Amino acid sequence: MKQTETEYIEVIQKCKSLFEKKIKDYGTAWRILRLSSITDQIFIKAQRIRSIQEKGVQKVEDDTNSEFIGIINYCIIALIQNSLEENSPLELDFDYVLNKYDIFVNKSLELLRNKNHDYDEAWREMRVSSMTDLILMKILRVKQIEDHKGKTLVSEGIEANYQDMMNYSVFCLIKLIK
Repeated sequence: MKQTETEYIEVIQKCKSLFEKKIKDYGTAWRILRLSSITDQIFIKAQRIRSIQEKGVQKVEDDTNSEFIGIINYCIIALIQNSLEENSPLELDFDYVLNKYDIFVNKSLELLRNKNHDYDEAWREMRVSSMTDLILMKILRVKQIEDHKGKTLVSEGIEANYQDMMNYSVFCLIKLIK
């Protein structure tokens, strides 16, 4: 488990570095997006990954690693967006956003610890393509929850699904970077 946490933190550091640079370039322009639009942005990235996996070739230069990084950062954006009050300003303070980023990373890391304990790191034996499919399934679940105005009868909520998508993306990057 210690190895997983170390690898997890290394992946997140790369994601956060890019996130910080984009905040410096664009501010928090993503605040204008509704949660459903962020979900669709994650879908676009996951669908592109699956398409490249199936076709075995790509025509746009960006590699799938950058798409997984994008999924991670958009999941964190979704978690931040979902945690804010409706009347929160569009432009958020840089340090405030980075603090929120860290809060949601820590929550997702705690979820990873708990699941890895129960599942004995089964993800290490999974294919990246299977984890991509699971991310796509989680996106479809989130879309259903969004369509039902956030209400579920017995299912986990939106936050847990974003955390799972984020963690599967980290796992994929760990496997791809090795």
